[in-house]
Amino acid sequence: MKRLGITFCGCIFALSVAGNSFAQDVKVGTLFDHSGALQDWGERHQNAAELAAEQLNRAGWTISLVHGDSQSSAEAAKKAALRLVEEDKVLAILGSSSSGVVVPVAESVTIPHGILMISPGATAPYISTLQDDQGKDLLFRTCPSDKLQGVVLGKLAAGLYSTASILYVDNPYGQGLARQFQHSFEKRGGLATMVPHGEEVASSYVSELRSAFSRKYGSKPMLAGKFDVLCAFSYPEHAKIYIKEGIEVFHGKNFLFSDGTKSEKLIQEVGADKLEGMMGTAPGGGSGSGFEKFKAFYTVKYADFPASPFIANAYDAAALVGLASYAVQAKGQELSSQSIRDQLREVANPPGIFVGPGEFETAFRLLDMGKAINYEGASGNVDFDSNGDVVTPIEVWKIENGKIVTFRIESQIPEE
Repeated sequence: MKRLGITFCGCIFALSVAGNSFAQDVKVGTLFDHSGALQDWGERHQNAAELAAEQLNRAGWTISLVHGDSQSSAEAAKKAALRLVEEDKVLAILGSSSSGVVVPVAESVTIPHGILMISPGATAPYISTLQDDQGKDLLFRTCPSDKLQGVVLGKLAAGLYSTASILYVDNPYGQGLARQFQHSFEKRGGLATMVPHGEEVASSYVSELRSAFSRKYGSKPMLAGKFDVLCAFSYPEHAKIYIKEGIEVFHGKNFLFSDGTKSEKLIQEVGADKLEGMMGTAPGGGSGSGFEKFKAFYTVKYADFPASPFIANAYDAAALVGLASYAVQAKGQELSSQSIRDQLREVANPPGIFVGPGEFETAFRLLDMGKAINYEGASGNVDFDSNGDVVTPIEVWKIENGKIVTFRIESQIPEE
């Protein structure tokens, strides 16, 4: 089958020559986080999605991205998602990377409208069961649940500290990660307490820090100067304020980070010398041939490769929508959100012929021949389970000379 990209009056169409059928381009919305608490990530995730779309288009299958801004806010994101669905008529939405955005958008917009959503970075454990409650299979993610990251964080902390205060954003992401961390840390002999803060970025977190630094662990009050570690389970715009205050006001010295606070901008804001040697975790994706190939593509197009989480996951989300939608038309079916959804596991899970990042012409040729494919992504394995989840390794990272470097990869993660 020959594929050609054609533009008429500003509208892009994909022409499939196998008979004389015309298929309108696949319109996909993005709901990345360009402002608010996660603004450090939004442009990078959009860049990755645009890279995948460009490669898919070059291979002969037209994917049109329509961009929205989640503003890292549930209410703003719901309005943006509704515009994408009702006005732009998108067949799928990529994003957000905030669980506090994905959950309300899925519950009130995408699932009720029958629209597929794939998040590259929403890691709250609750998401695994959300669509069971709704009875729809329309919410996927190319990142793992924090049930995995929380276990690795707990193991990491238990090897370094005896007590921990967890300062976390009070949304599904922060709640789920904090609870899993506390369970895993205390299972290994530590003592942990949890202190929430609001989703909106505040000018100061002294009140929450005072609570965190003066909580009791058993019968022992951990006051300033006696404190083991403050766990920062929030987003960069929150943490750059409270980490700085934790150091300047409460003389904190030890901090433990998560994927949400993996940010070189945060390090620059606080001061690299004050965070030297501090560690954190994030869903893996910083290793393997697929990642290295993607990193090379990204660097050529955008000049550098930032140390932010979920960039590779955003690429994979866009790539999978492209591959699944192509599989729909290769089978002669009508393109819809549901038909694309039905092909996601077909193109991502084994069995099938391996295809990697950027190998879309090969993938299309195999699909035209009726062959099964197994996409192994930039972020690693993207085999979807019945909940739309993937299981990937967890990266342990460290701050060295103001940079974020991978310390090790945890691939064998126990059930807890």
